Amino acid sequence: MRLSRYFIPVLKETPSDAQIVSHRLMLRAGLIRQEAAGIYAWLPLGHRVLRKIEQIVREEQDRAGAAEMLMPTLQPADLWRESGRYDDYGQEMLRIVDRHKRDLLYGPTNEEMITEIFRSYCRSYKDVPKLLYHIQWKFRDEIRPRFGVMRGREFLMKDAYSFDLDEDSARMSYNRMFIAYLNTFARLGLKAVPMRADTGPIGGDLSHEFIILADTGESEVFCHADLVEMAAPGLDVDFDGDLQPLVDQRTALYAATEEMHDADRFVAEVPVDKRVSARGIEVGHIFNFGTKYSEPMKANVVHPDGKERPVHMGSYGVGVSRLMGGIIEASHDENGIIWPDSVTPYGVGIINMRADDEATNAACETAYAALTKAGKEPLLDDTADRAGAKFARMDLIGLPYQLVIGPRGLKEGKIEVKARRSGEKHELSLDDAINRLAEGIFANG
Repeated sequence: MRLSRYFIPVLKETPSDAQIVSHRLMLRAGLIRQEAAGIYAWLPLGHRVLRKIEQIVREEQDRAGAAEMLMPTLQPADLWRESGRYDDYGQEMLRIVDRHKRDLLYGPTNEEMITEIFRSYCRSYKDVPKLLYHIQWKFRDEIRPRFGVMRGREFLMKDAYSFDLDEDSARMSYNRMFIAYLNTFARLGLKAVPMRADTGPIGGDLSHEFIILADTGESEVFCHADLVEMAAPGLDVDFDGDLQPLVDQRTALYAATEEMHDADRFVAEVPVDKRVSARGIEVGHIFNFGTKYSEPMKANVVHPDGKERPVHMGSYGVGVSRLMGGIIEASHDENGIIWPDSVTPYGVGIINMRADDEATNAACETAYAALTKAGKEPLLDDTADRAGAKFARMDLIGLPYQLVIGPRGLKEGKIEVKARRSGEKHELSLDDAINRLAEGIFANG
């Protein structure tokens, strides 16, 4: 993409109402624009990152054996009356009456609808287990939306739902999602710690939040330091095998959100030098809620003994749009965003130092064509802006590498490659720089 044709409305000043780093940088870097309280338009650069995050989430759900579908944003209120949650959910639910006087709602979550879909087609023990998911926009009418996409009213969510014959098999589905989440967050460049959590309005008796540590976190969290550095299980995990040992490895160490924290246990179980007390950001939440929805909504299957019983269910959420804010909170500096390679909107920023110089233009075009062919998704700054403005903008939007090409360096047969995360700079020939970037030889660490 050529910057002269692109749309990145960067801001020089930080908006006064942006309270946390991710909100400030997303506005300044032209990723989003606020259209109403807690509601944002996703501008081209932000939309590219959002779709890359979504794709990684999708790939790890597929790897774990979940099947993707898509449910509507509007839901019949009668489904929520069946479960008993319509009146209990409160004012966060956006309720709508259509022209035929039918009660609808803009879905804040999808337990009721997925249960209705399952019960319409699955009636035998032979029809389970099932693990279904979708990625869809949600709406919760937060009384005080704040922190940008971290606590907005409209947001993109991945919701997965499991249906199993009994409690033991339901735990196996829970473990699948537990491991899938660890791999998902690792691929996004995040260190996420699973913590025992309150089940909240979703309900159930088993729940974990996946938390990344950040000074701007919403709540206090407590955990064993080894959990923070524990590597993800990896993409070669056998999801059809026994995952319990991998889950136990993490749940054996103390980790709890503020609501579930036991100070005495924390002191007794965690050595002084291993105690972590910090602020945290929730990036995922999983629940095992048994028959909370299947029983009142009569989602029953016939067991091998011929008796009909409600299925055991679980719910597994990831805030896809919220993750972008979490990534920025975890990966930035005083100059702007530092994108992990996996979700960067463009892989290399090519800075043309003299857009009116024929040799510089030719070298930039050579690099642009070669890196495009190599799949590195370059962004070419071919504008006539001052060099300082180009450098500042490229640092702000946070692409992993910058390829700086100017007439002075070209006369000496050199161009400059800068790694955004480390700040390291390398002077190389144009061909050498292109080849090393194309082959991924530079370490952005």
